[in-house]
Amino acid sequence: MNAFTPNDIGRRRMLKLSTSALAVAGFGMTRGATAATAPSEVSTAASKAGAGANGAKPLPGYADWKDANSMIVHSANTIETKRKALGSSVITSSDRLYVRNNLPPPAASILEDRDGWVIEIAGVKTPTSMTVADLKRIGVESVAMVLQCSGNGRGYFPDKPSGTPWQVGAAGCVIWSGVLVRDLVALQGGIAAGMQFMTGTGGETLPEGLDPNAVMVERSVPSDAMQDALLAWEMNGKPISLAHGGPLRLIVPGYTGVNSVKYIKRLAFTEKESPAAIQQTGYRLAPKGQKGNPDQPSVWKMGVKSWINSPDGKSAPMKAGKAVVEGVAFGGMNGIKQVEVSIDGGASWRQARLVGPDLGRYAWRQFSLPVELAAGEHTLMSRATDTEGNVQAEQRPENAGGYINTSWRDHALTVTVPA
Repeated sequence: MNAFTPNDIGRRRMLKLSTSALAVAGFGMTRGATAATAPSEVSTAASKAGAGANGAKPLPGYADWKDANSMIVHSANTIETKRKALGSSVITSSDRLYVRNNLPPPAASILEDRDGWVIEIAGVKTPTSMTVADLKRIGVESVAMVLQCSGNGRGYFPDKPSGTPWQVGAAGCVIWSGVLVRDLVALQGGIAAGMQFMTGTGGETLPEGLDPNAVMVERSVPSDAMQDALLAWEMNGKPISLAHGGPLRLIVPGYTGVNSVKYIKRLAFTEKESPAAIQQTGYRLAPKGQKGNPDQPSVWKMGVKSWINSPDGKSAPMKAGKAVVEGVAFGGMNGIKQVEVSIDGGASWRQARLVGPDLGRYAWRQFSLPVELAAGEHTLMSRATDTEGNVQAEQRPENAGGYINTSWRDHALTVTVPA
């Protein structure tokens, strides 16, 4: 294995992020955060008091800098953003971004020397190990991307699959910055012959006495995913927090969140998928009533999806008359062409306006539509179409794990306007 030697291929590029769009990424960041912390990584007594006062579970210590009033704490490793907290700007504030861990995060001490974090690179013609400081000398890229848990929308499955009953809040749109994997691979001579998958291994501490493959976070995706993948050290312009995978995270745009491995310590190109249970049997689209196995499709790419955030009938009083329906839409691997909105349960549809900057095909677009809502009950729905002509599905893809729910009917909101 050869040690990394810096060369002159370093460069800076941006994935169609305008100056105004980058400014958006700073929204919600607490001033005074240090390099060892993430955006808004400052606890507030007011938010903690509010969480305790209403009987909600408290935020775990590693994420106690988040806005408690904007979050739903399902468990120490599953924290959802409230629908009303997703806001009206394109970029999700770091202190409102959901958290999903398959294992407890490592000790915070791993952030004390971020640039010293070491990652092994294997399955290339010249295998090596590099520090984050080494990676920074290769180049930098930024990409705006929807980060979404594979099970977002699981709460709408009527048979209540095992797992966190996420509704819409296990998703957000953030900007990642780091080195392109394809540049790193080119520097090491390219992928070795016969390697079909890109496999990332997380740096969590594994429980003693157990087979590592039973518990480790190691995910494989097709090797072509490296083209836009990053080894990222920043999120929304700040060092990645422990909650979101710092000091270094593999980012795979267009794929569900589990494939963007946190605390990455090894990136390998492999002939076969990882033997870890999280790959072989976990995150598989198993038929209802069956367990996952390697013959079933893996949960990889996201599909076209949208939902309405406002009005939700709960966070603010409603009255008859004018209202603005707002929400978000994304296409997974493709951009968004249009979004339609229905206020009558799908009987009729009107095209909404896409608002805000277009940050590229991996980001979400916000949409709005002015409507008139008479007194009574209304069922609000949205339906997105991506740039390749794929239309958001009406029905959910039935599967045992409650994964990849893109159904526009499931994501409908029913609101009541008082007379």
